[in-house]
Amino acid sequence: MTEIIAGIHVPDSAMARAATQLVRDTEDDLLYNHSRRVFLWGALTGNRRALKYDSELLYIGAMFHDMGLTAAHASPDLRFEVDGANAARDFLKGYGVVERDIEDVWTAIALHTTPGVPEHMRPTIALVTAGVEMDVLGIAYDDFSREHRDHVCAHHPREANFKENIIDHFAAGIIRKPQTTFGNVKADVLALKDPSFKRTNFCSIILGSKWPG
Repeated sequence: MTEIIAGIHVPDSAMARAATQLVRDTEDDLLYNHSRRVFLWGALTGNRRALKYDSELLYIGAMFHDMGLTAAHASPDLRFEVDGANAARDFLKGYGVVERDIEDVWTAIALHTTPGVPEHMRPTIALVTAGVEMDVLGIAYDDFSREHRDHVCAHHPREANFKENIIDHFAAGIIRKPQTTFGNVKADVLALKDPSFKRTNFCSIILGSKWPG
């Protein structure tokens, strides 16, 4: 039976069920519940904005968006967002999804920590980021009814200390490749959690390049 949460039909195709099981088997409860909430916030946002979006693609983007934080999908040198995007791409190819849709999901995941850009792109891309921003940062919190917030969190609870724990999950996923945080918000995570972390400075790179002037 199709699951309905806060008025949103959770995709129940064979591909969606496989994605759910893969994420359930790979991520802990915190990341799994977070990913499901990201889908629901994204879908609710899409409905509120009257966007025409593909619920299944949005679901895959939301469910895979933090897979790059897990040992099973982490590379030694790529941004965790790219690792998650690559995992989603490989998964979707196995189901014969067309390249344009794969590209949208890949981009949605790769850009979900890059504020100010995804909101201007196609719905799958915009709504994954909108879902992440609501769940992690509380952006547009008051645009969601209390009934919807309560219903989503009743099905996929936020831990009492979710804020600290999600930061800890981010840190654990990137602390061994700090160079991948250059130019993105995850540098703030390592600045908080790793006393030895030194930010790469954009201006220093410019001034230290081999160009004579």
